Amino acid sequence: MTGEGRALANLRAVARGSARWYQDHTMPTARDKVTLALVQMSCAAEPRANLDKAIARIEQAAADGAQVICLQELFRSHYPCQTEDPARFDLAEPIPGPTTDALGKLARARKVVIIASIFERRAAGVYHNTAAVIDPSGEITGRYRKMHIPDDPRFYEKYYFTPGDLDFTAHPTAHGRLGVLVCWDQWFPEAARLVAMAGAEIIFYPTAIGWWHGETPADRARMLEAWKTIQRSHAIANGVFVAVANRVGVEGELEFWGESFVCDPLGEVIARAGGGEETLIAECDLARIEATRRNWPFLRDRRIDAYADLTRRLRS
Repeated sequence: MTGEGRALANLRAVARGSARWYQDHTMPTARDKVTLALVQMSCAAEPRANLDKAIARIEQAAADGAQVICLQELFRSHYPCQTEDPARFDLAEPIPGPTTDALGKLARARKVVIIASIFERRAAGVYHNTAAVIDPSGEITGRYRKMHIPDDPRFYEKYYFTPGDLDFTAHPTAHGRLGVLVCWDQWFPEAARLVAMAGAEIIFYPTAIGWWHGETPADRARMLEAWKTIQRSHAIANGVFVAVANRVGVEGELEFWGESFVCDPLGEVIARAGGGEETLIAECDLARIEATRRNWPFLRDRRIDAYADLTRRLRS
C-alpha cells in the first residue's frame, strides 16, 4: 500500500471507529474532562440589566457543573455596530474595569473560568472588541483583541474598533489551554491554525451573528450552514474542540440566530443550542485530541517550507 493509501485508510478507520479506537488506546482521567457552558441570551438596551442576566446565567451554569463559561460577543449591550453613532463609544470601559471586576468576583466565588467579550476603551479614541479570560482566582489571565474587523451593512465594526495587537495565542487555565477568537475571526482558517499551534485545546468564539430581516428563508439556511461548516472545519483541521457562543433576539434590522454549539476534534457536534435563550452545557474529553491527531496527523504533515506566500495578499 502506498503512503497515500495508508493515510486514506487511517482516515476511514477514524471516521468509522474513532470512539472504539479512542477507548482502546487512551486512558482518560478526570483531569482530561472539562465541562463547558455557552451562555446564549438576548440583550436589553440597558447594560446593567445584561450584566445581571449574564451573572445569573453563570451562577446557574456553575451550579450545573460547568468549569469554563463563555459569554457571547459584546454581551453587555445591544449589538452596537448596526449604525455609525459616536454616542455608542460611551458603552466602552477599560480592562480591568467594572465588568471584569464583577465577573472576577464571581469566578473566584464559583471557582470557574469565565470568558467575557467587552467593548474595551484602551485610551481616548482607541477602542477594541476584546475577550478577557478570567481564571478561578478572579484574575484576568488572558486577553484577546479581535483581529479581523468587519465592515458590512449593519456590521460597521471598523468605525468602532481598532484591530487587535495581542497575537493569536493559547491561555493556560486550570481547565485546559484555551484559545479565544471573536466572531468575524471564525471565517479565517489562519487564526484557528495559529491558536492551535500555540497549544490551544479548545477554541472559543464569542459571537454576534444574525440575519437581516429582508433575507429569504433559503439565504438564511445557506448562511447558517456555512457558519457551522467553517467552524467545524477548524476543529477537524487542527484536532481541537471548538465552542461557539452566539446571541439571540431581534435588535433593529438584525435577528440573531443563536445555534451555539460545541464540536469535537473530528468536527462532530456534541452539543447544540436552538434559536432561543439557553445555556448550553457540554463535557469535553481532552484526551480525544491526542487520539484524533495520532490518526489524522495534519499538523505533522504541514509543508511549512512551502507556505511563505500565505503572508501575501495574493500570489499575483
